[in-house]
Amino acid sequence: MTQAVQRAAGGPSGAVSPAPGGVPAVGDSAPDFELANQFGEPVRLSDFRGRNVVVVFYPFAFSGICTGELCEIRDNLAFFEAAGATVLAISVDSKFAQRAYAEKEGYGFDLLADFWPHGAVASAYGVFDADSGMALRGTFIIDAAGIVRYVVVNPRGQARDLAEYRTALAGLGGN
Repeated sequence: MTQAVQRAAGGPSGAVSPAPGGVPAVGDSAPDFELANQFGEPVRLSDFRGRNVVVVFYPFAFSGICTGELCEIRDNLAFFEAAGATVLAISVDSKFAQRAYAEKEGYGFDLLADFWPHGAVASAYGVFDADSGMALRGTFIIDAAGIVRYVVVNPRGQARDLAEYRTALAGLGGN
């Protein structure tokens, strides 16, 4: 991908439609999944029905842009909580790498390991790059009913904009 893919209900007029190949569209039911968090505990998306969920795919733990993005979420976690949203961050790293990363950076949200089968959840969301073995920078905001309400997939090397999360979540309202 060479440019950001973005869709939101009532999103920006210059928004680009997601490329074909499995990226859920706004209005689709979010693919359910269960992954281990950094403590080895199972986390299932459908268990969050009744809350908004921000699913953030990132390439790798301990990498520069990923750390910047996740630290920005960490530093603004109160905003997500006020919007009735749970943050779930997912990479193809193991739960052991996720735990070390979460401890080092002080993340107060779940880091989920899409380690084995390698990238299966990222694939279900259309953001797995099989050539490099990593997830792309995809964000999916899912409403309390499990419906995708916002999608952005940024190209490698391009960080996401936290202000876009704020706008999308404001449109959903808190719980």
